[in-house]
Amino acid sequence: MLGKTALVCGAGGFIGSHLVRRLKQEGFWVRGVDLKFPEYQATVADEFIAGDLRRQDVCDDAIDGRFDEVYQLAADMGGAGYIFTGEHDADIIHNSSIINLNVAELCRRRRVERVFYSSSACIYPAHNQDDPDNPNCAESSAYPAAPDSDYGWEKLISERLFLAYNRNHGMKNRIARYHNIFGPSGTWQGGREKAPAAICRKVALASNGDEIEIWGDGRQTRSFLYIDECLEGTTRLMRSDFEGPVNIGSDEMVTINQMVDMVCAIAGKRLHKRHIAGPLGVRGRNSDNRLIAQKLGWRPAQSLIVGLERTYAWIESQLIRAAA
Repeated sequence: MLGKTALVCGAGGFIGSHLVRRLKQEGFWVRGVDLKFPEYQATVADEFIAGDLRRQDVCDDAIDGRFDEVYQLAADMGGAGYIFTGEHDADIIHNSSIINLNVAELCRRRRVERVFYSSSACIYPAHNQDDPDNPNCAESSAYPAAPDSDYGWEKLISERLFLAYNRNHGMKNRIARYHNIFGPSGTWQGGREKAPAAICRKVALASNGDEIEIWGDGRQTRSFLYIDECLEGTTRLMRSDFEGPVNIGSDEMVTINQMVDMVCAIAGKRLHKRHIAGPLGVRGRNSDNRLIAQKLGWRPAQSLIVGLERTYAWIESQLIRAAA
């Protein structure tokens, strides 16, 4: 891989900052671009452009020539507390759409052959995920389209954008549908955090015997994929002959209540759950990994508990540091 170049859009975010590190370890020269630098660790990018990819001039500076690999992760997004309230729908659609339109067109002009686009499991029809025990997230189930949020609608149309550039302009863009990626150095407070980080924070802050709040009845199901597995699936897809879309996620499905119990066990605490109203999304979601196993000969293998142990230890350390 020596001498190869990569651009990571969204390099200041959770997945993007980890991806930059991964590419550097593989010998790439890496440019990162984002509105902000990584919050919890210094970037290891060879060059980092702090800029807004909604702006044409920033895109011109970031995509100023050919790259071997471009990873388009930049988006306006967050956990359920951000994307399912309905309060941010216009911003989510507007901001992410402009970024994707800019990146796709600039890559075409600069003759970049291959762009990875990070879509989301939120594109799947809500009515296929009403049964928490039997959700249908097979890639072929995406149409007729009926995503559960405007975030999902934007992701779906942007999938079509990058695939249309393949058909019309001879590009080799790759599409993955991420399922709840988590791990250290991810957002863990402030309203945009996802369930594993929020639960780890609540458990870490609680004393033994305390009560913690859980949105909904806790019987909604999800699967969660640790960051290292996400990066492995991402780079394998990027360098494969398969354009996707394909799920990148774990198929170890748990209820939210079960995940709370797992984190409590990690922390060595007995805590009570108080179920409250809150934004929930679909009742059930699980990554269907049959297609990725067929096309790439790979599927994630790490258990959820291992990822939660590492994530809990990191969030606990952040709380200790903040209190010092």
